[in-house]
Amino acid sequence: MSKIKDVVQTMMRTNFKFDTDVKILIVSDVSSEKLGNDFHQSLHELGWSSSIAVMEDRNKSGEEPDDVILEEMKQNEIVFCITKYSMTHTKARKEANNRGVSVITMPGITEDMFLNGAINANYEIVEKETLETAEKITAAKEIEIKTGEGYKLTIPIGDRKGIASTGVFVNKGDSGNLPSGEAFVAPQEYQANGEILINGSISGIGLLKEPVLLTIEGGRITSASGEEGKELLDILNGGDGTTLAELGIGTNYSARVTGKILEDEKANDTIHVAFGSNHTFGGVIDANVHIDCVTISPEIVWLR
Repeated sequence: MSKIKDVVQTMMRTNFKFDTDVKILIVSDVSSEKLGNDFHQSLHELGWSSSIAVMEDRNKSGEEPDDVILEEMKQNEIVFCITKYSMTHTKARKEANNRGVSVITMPGITEDMFLNGAINANYEIVEKETLETAEKITAAKEIEIKTGEGYKLTIPIGDRKGIASTGVFVNKGDSGNLPSGEAFVAPQEYQANGEILINGSISGIGLLKEPVLLTIEGGRITSASGEEGKELLDILNGGDGTTLAELGIGTNYSARVTGKILEDEKANDTIHVAFGSNHTFGGVIDANVHIDCVTISPEIVWLR
C-alpha cells in the first residue's frame, strides 16, 4: 500500500495542476475494485477529498456505464476510471467533460503498471514528444503505415487535427489516460484502404500468439487472419464496429508492450489502429465499442 501511495503522491504533484480542495471520484468495477480502493485510500491519506463508486464489469471497451455512475461523475471535479475495460470512448466521459469534469481513464491497469513502466516516465519529456507528434499528424493529409512483408495501409486524415494525450492535466475538463503518451486522430471515415500486420497486442485479447493481418477496404475490416483475428471480429460484432476509428502513435519512452493496451499503445516505436467509436474525439462513429490493435516497429510515411 505504501508503494502505491508514493506513486499517487508523485502523480498528483507532477501530472495535475489542481489544489487538494477538489472533489475526486474513483469509478471502479468488480474486477478492479481492490486497486480502486487502494488508490482511493491513498488519496484520502494524502489529504484529497475522494469517494469511490463500484459498478459491474462492462463487456467490452467503449461500453457505457449505467446512469447512476454517470450522475456521480457529474457531481465531482476529477474522476479516475480504474476499470477492466476502457471508458475513454463513451458518451458518459464526454458528457462529464462538457460539464468541466476532468476524467482520467486507466483501463486494465494492474499493480505492476501502477508501480513500473510508463507511469514513471518524466512527463515533461513525454509532453514535448507528444505535442510534436500531434502537430505532425495535423500537418498530414494522409498517413501510410507499412508493416511486415510489404503490407501498406493508407489512412486519409484530411483536415482532422492530431490530439495530444500527454498525461499532464492543467485545466478542469481535461481528459485522457494515465499512464499516457500518445498522439492520435480520428481519420476520415470509410476511406482507408490496404493491409496492416498487427504484431503486438489487441485490446481484450492481449499479447498476440502470432501476427494478425487485417485487410481494410473503404475504411472497414473485410478480413482478419488467424484465430485471434476471428476473436477480434467477434468482439467488434460487425457494422460500424469494424470501422477504422483511430490512428495513434506511442510517445512514452518508459512504456512497455506487455499485453495491457493502456500501456502498450503508449510505447515508443509503436502505432495502433482502433475500430468502432470515434465520436468522442472528432469522428462520427458511435458503435458502443472501441478496440485498439498495436503494431511494433512500423514504418510511418507522412503525406501532405
